[in-house]
Amino acid sequence: MYLGLDLGTSGVKALLIDGGQTVIGSGHASLDVSRPHPGWSEQRPADWIRACEEAIAELKASHPGQLAAVKGIGLSGQMHGATLLDAGDHVLRPCILWNDTRSHAEAAKLDADPRFRKLTGNIVFPGFTAPKLVWVKNNEPDIFAKVAKVLLPKDFLRLWLSGEHISEMSDSAGTSWLDVGERDWSSDLLAATSLDEKQMPSLVEGTEKAGGLRSELASKWGMQAGIPIAGGAGDNAASACGMGTVGAGQAFVSLGTSGVLFAANASYLPNPESAVHTFCHALPDTWHQMGVILSATDSLNWLSEISGKGPGELTAELGDTLKAPSGVSFLPYLSGERTPHNDSAIRGAFTGLAHETSRTVLIQAVLEGVAFAFRDSLEALTKAGTTLTRVTAIGGGSRSLYWLKAIATALGLPVDIPADGDFGAAFGAARLGLIAATGADPLRVCTAPATDATIEPVAALSGAYSDAYQRYRALYPAIKAATA
Repeated sequence: MYLGLDLGTSGVKALLIDGGQTVIGSGHASLDVSRPHPGWSEQRPADWIRACEEAIAELKASHPGQLAAVKGIGLSGQMHGATLLDAGDHVLRPCILWNDTRSHAEAAKLDADPRFRKLTGNIVFPGFTAPKLVWVKNNEPDIFAKVAKVLLPKDFLRLWLSGEHISEMSDSAGTSWLDVGERDWSSDLLAATSLDEKQMPSLVEGTEKAGGLRSELASKWGMQAGIPIAGGAGDNAASACGMGTVGAGQAFVSLGTSGVLFAANASYLPNPESAVHTFCHALPDTWHQMGVILSATDSLNWLSEISGKGPGELTAELGDTLKAPSGVSFLPYLSGERTPHNDSAIRGAFTGLAHETSRTVLIQAVLEGVAFAFRDSLEALTKAGTTLTRVTAIGGGSRSLYWLKAIATALGLPVDIPADGDFGAAFGAARLGLIAATGADPLRVCTAPATDATIEPVAALSGAYSDAYQRYRALYPAIKAATA
């Protein structure tokens, strides 16, 4: 057996698979987020440990005796969080999470230093780890003076599991301290934030062993002491391992609360100017790029709340036959936008409304607006040298056939729908645990799921969609100028 642990923002999932990668069972425990001030987002690392204990206890109770067969553990987690420890590994303050924006001024100042984009291949976003440490230095100097180690959330779990300070490439690439092309910490970037390599964990690849299970926990869970813990991955890279998105040109589109267009790369292809994330992948000598939409299904949820109809009811009004764009456009910038604009202040809009505009037309425009936002990400990836021939759809929004047809037509790419199964971050983490424990070939382990169906672009509407996309593209600068 192999155990995958995924530390998300809303909970911890523990997933057990066997040697043939069949899912045996899972456990889950919830987490809350503290928001003591506007723009702040924090969690107590002690709550991560509590949730991990609860998730494993649930798994153990439902599958008694089977944890004894675990031969490897993999970790996945929310990225960018700043977990600050003193010399005795005591937590100095609550972890500042990925969606915390308090360090926007510090991020802008670091991003103005050309070394950061040159070495990391990315804009320094407020959610990344480095600007958070500068904020702590400026606002909590007594705490900053005591910082002996900075760990990402999943790597704090590793410290508890193994006693080791270790991270891996995919998660560390989101700190703004990693030389992403060289896959190593940059002493220059650390020095720019008044830190050095002694305060960082050591680095391994996600497929390598990174510590062994402590005997105290092994005894409690009925497992073998010292079993290897894989380096693991940040959440999106772990999901990619679960989806088999590990080879050059492979890609998935995640239609969740936020949206991600994720592409695996065999080489380092940065393009920070278009707000594409370029990170190391969890597999050696592999990188990945992501375009990020901040409000994907959240846009439909917003319309759902206003209309009093459930999201499924709304999409059902459209049927399954794709319609030509109506002339009503929607910008899905309800909380700003990441790719390609890197604009946290921009907000969404409907344009082209008329007396005859119905609710169905508004629903159609929302789905098209999100599809065009994915097209923006595809254009950004293309500029960075990535060529895609098809994508696989995951996430709750992928249950809408109409939406998938709109995305396929907007991208001009076939969209594959995977067969039923659990291919998320916890599954990817379990796969990495299997690789670390057995030395198996990562490409033979991280295979793609079977395809249940393929949605082809609607060729008859490609011209109409192209015209609508050009209208969509023209709206951002207009709205930006009107609200400046």
